[in-house]
Amino acid sequence: MGIMTERLRERADPVYREFMAGILPTVDKSTILGVRAPLMRELVRELRRLPGAEAFLAELPHAYYDENALHACLLREEKDYATCLERVRAFLPFIDNWGVCDALVPRVFAKHTGELKPLVRDWALDRRPYVCRFGLSMMMWFYLDEAFDPALMDLAASVRSDEYYVNMMIAWYFATALAKQEKAALAVIESGRLERWTHNKAIQKAVESRRIAPELKAYLKTLRRAR
Repeated sequence: MGIMTERLRERADPVYREFMAGILPTVDKSTILGVRAPLMRELVRELRRLPGAEAFLAELPHAYYDENALHACLLREEKDYATCLERVRAFLPFIDNWGVCDALVPRVFAKHTGELKPLVRDWALDRRPYVCRFGLSMMMWFYLDEAFDPALMDLAASVRSDEYYVNMMIAWYFATALAKQEKAALAVIESGRLERWTHNKAIQKAVESRRIAPELKAYLKTLRRAR
């Protein structure tokens, strides 16, 4: 057992393990240790500069969900873009759940949106559900503000999948876009281009958001589709 796994086991919480098992239905419960987020962040600060961190990031696949979550958190803090990108590419094929996928938001990507964009497009079109979800997530986090690109929004609207966690991310993307790029996002919603479930879920999430004006929420409710 490596040092990272030992540190995770020391922080395992059986109660939190049961909670995580309930919200991660695609993850084998026996692989969940149950490390709470504050302790995970503490561990990242402690371990990111240790020699063992390099070896841990190279040891794929991991045995435990919490190891994968730690891996994602370590990559989130990587400051060198080239190194981070290389490690993200190596890690993506091993992501098999929404929790780890959504934890992987490398901060350094915000400074490299131009060169990252072709990769984001490729990820969003990937047939592997969590690679696709990751690509859509990157579009949501890094391309709805100064780097907004309508072509990426069109791409998000065109993605079709039978995977619940892909469609949920599309809905999350458009709910966020309604808060940040209202005109463009509203045009997509009004056009009916999204699949009915995703369309309605995006509206639901927008209506629940504190960032959406009451007037827009009222209008969005009129756009729900019954079939």
